[in-house]
Amino acid sequence: MDDYLKSKMRINSESVAGLLISFIREHMEKLERDGVILGLSGGVDSAVIASLCVRAVGAEKTLALIMPERDSDRRNIKDAISFARHNGIDMRLINISPYLETIGAYRLFPFGRISILRKISGRVVRKLYELYTGRTGQTPFSISVRGVKGREFSGIIKRINAYYRLKHRVRMLLLYFYAELENRLVVGCANKTEYMIGYFVRHGCDDAVDIMPLLNLYKTQVIELAGYLSIPDRIIKKPPSPDIIPGITDEIAIGLSYEKLDHILLAIEDGFEDEEIANALQVDDILVLRVRHLTEASEYMRVIYTP
Repeated sequence: MDDYLKSKMRINSESVAGLLISFIREHMEKLERDGVILGLSGGVDSAVIASLCVRAVGAEKTLALIMPERDSDRRNIKDAISFARHNGIDMRLINISPYLETIGAYRLFPFGRISILRKISGRVVRKLYELYTGRTGQTPFSISVRGVKGREFSGIIKRINAYYRLKHRVRMLLLYFYAELENRLVVGCANKTEYMIGYFVRHGCDDAVDIMPLLNLYKTQVIELAGYLSIPDRIIKKPPSPDIIPGITDEIAIGLSYEKLDHILLAIEDGFEDEEIANALQVDDILVLRVRHLTEASEYMRVIYTP
């Protein structure tokens, strides 16, 4: 099965890039927009989307919003700015900290105001994350995909959810503000891996968009496509991170590597049983069960329920 999954995960990057470029161009014209807009984070997904947009409609019709805040990694900001400049993309750097301050987000975790505490907060957050996972057997992320009614430490989880999810939703508001002002198409950067396990913020900047070109590609396929598009190595090889809480990378939050996660998701999608998947990929069957649970628990995030 392992060889089968690896083979099925491979893509023809040239063909995929061509399809996505046409998809973006066609929808900009179909929806009668004058250009496109995206959030550029300094990560690989948004860099791939920006690169595809430039190829689809031209750098002159592509606008990137770079929207850091107090907890943002300065390296990501530099990478985003450098990438936009190198590709001739019009960009706007907007510090969203004042918006978050006004709403009251930073009052939930005020220690970040003090620079010395901010520097060590990443290590503290990682340690707390590990302690919670070790005590409950579940990551804080997996717990919070649904509500936390009756959960242990539900008070702190609610504060964390409110804290980081607001950041994505403020960014979404800014994307649509400029999109409406300039008649642009909002292009999302979500990939299939994150979408299938609920690793995104509902009504946030990667969910509330006009089109999602990468939604049929697993994360490892996006990385493969990034190589074809000549995305800089420093962006491709950088550990993926939501960059909203210090110290937390995607793989820490989710609890396993993207390569393993993608293969598990693909095997689940193809109808294999949990025990088969665990044996073939040489992973604990608890991990497979956790991934299956995430896909089922996050279903509500991908649909709108009606009577």
